[in-house]
Amino acid sequence: MERTIGPEMAKKLRQRLAQFAAADSLADLSHLPQARCHELTGNLKGHFSVDLVHPQRLIFVPANNPVPEGGHAGIDRKAITSIEIVDIIDTH
Repeated sequence: MERTIGPEMAKKLRQRLAQFAAADSLADLSHLPQARCHELTGNLKGHFSVDLVHPQRLIFVPANNPVPEGGHAGIDRKAITSIEIVDIIDTH
């Protein structure tokens, strides 16, 4: 991993993966300010992202089928218990 994305990015990616593994749901990650977990908009609507090494972000989607809706609040983060990692990109 270090060879492909560099040591700093590899360290941050391992940290985020450990946080995902320790979380009971996506709502748990929403309380980590340094992760800045949020739902994306536009052509990435339905995807979420968390910070890695600026400006790179880890992009993922809920793997629950169907995706749990929370009414007017959009996707119910407390009901998301599984994710699928899609990419590492600069979304800006």
